[in-house]
Parts: sequence; structure tokens; C-alpha cells
Amino acid sequence: MTIIEGADIERFQLIRMRKALELEIATGMKLSRGSVLAAAQQQFGIKSRTKAGAVAELQSLLDQSTEG
Repeated sequence: MTIIEGADIERFQLIRMRKALELEIATGMKLSRGSVLAAAQQQFGIKSRTKAGAVAELQSLLDQSTEG
């Protein structure tokens, strides 16, 4: 069993949101619990108003979190 703790929690959330947005872009399917784009904007300060732009910003945040 894997335990996610500390900085890994934020990384997991970044990956989860990025993948959810990629799924929405690719298939048009949406999560039933609200907008992933709005959640990413609120939780991580994403400025993009498009899903594709948000994916790029989330990837950039993810890259920064794995560098340090």
C-alpha cells in the first residue's frame, strides 16, 4: 500500500486535475462534481480560461514541483 503525504499530495492533485482536463478535452466527458477548470483556478491560481491553457499551466506547476 502506498501512502501519499506532504508535498506528494499537491503533486497528486496537480496530476489528477491535469488528467481530468485532458479527458474532458479528448472525449467531451465531464466530471459530475463541478468544473475541473474552476477547481484548478481556485486551488492553484490558474489564470487560463480554456481547458487547454489550464493543462499547460498545470504541467508547468508540476514541472516546477518536481525540480526542487
